[in-house]
Amino acid sequence: MTVEQLKNNLGLTYLCGESAAAEKEIEGCYCGDLLSWVMSRAEPGNVWLTVMGNINSIGVAVLADISCIILTENSVLDADAKARAQEQGVVILTTAENSYQLAAKISKLI
Repeated sequence: MTVEQLKNNLGLTYLCGESAAAEKEIEGCYCGDLLSWVMSRAEPGNVWLTVMGNINSIGVAVLADISCIILTENSVLDADAKARAQEQGVVILTTAENSYQLAAKISKLI
């Protein structure tokens, strides 16, 4: 499943990176907000569910080679993070749902 397909299935909203979403394959899902923890445990191809919308999250996403970040609970993506995500080709989506609710839905799809 691609990020674009996931977005369409779950009614997610793009914050940036939609041009790359059709190419990015999803291999799993990781939930977490402690950046060092995510960096050492998320696997390449994971969707990352978090409330952390800051510039450091973009660095973690690139280092961990994740498919996309989904900001849960309507978390805000700050302007610096958005600019860095666009530079790095990181796909970021948003939802009002919490990480548990969204992870349960993703589990059924992949």
